[in-house]
Amino acid sequence: MSRIRKTITMATLVWTLTALPGCMTVGRDFPVEYVSQIQTGKTTQMDIQRMFGPPWRTGLENGKVTWTYGKYRYTVTGGAHTSDLVIRFNENNVVESWTYNAD
Repeated sequence: MSRIRKTITMATLVWTLTALPGCMTVGRDFPVEYVSQIQTGKTTQMDIQRMFGPPWRTGLENGKVTWTYGKYRYTVTGGAHTSDLVIRFNENNVVESWTYNAD
């Protein structure tokens, strides 16, 4: 085997061994300790922003504004650690419903 081929093979091996324990993270941390303070029909968008900061994603569900806070971490070996909070607001910018999931 030529010297160049050995160098390329060794570099590939080192890169592979380094990349295997790697992971990918999408989203960002949010303070889950405040989730229990959310009150349907009472908590406003301003309250939510004070508790959790700006949402990671925003959208619409059946015409209702939704805010999502989430962090999704996936590993090369197939493991995952996820947590997300989805909040739906009514037309008065008050929490209509919410869902929190974590594993």
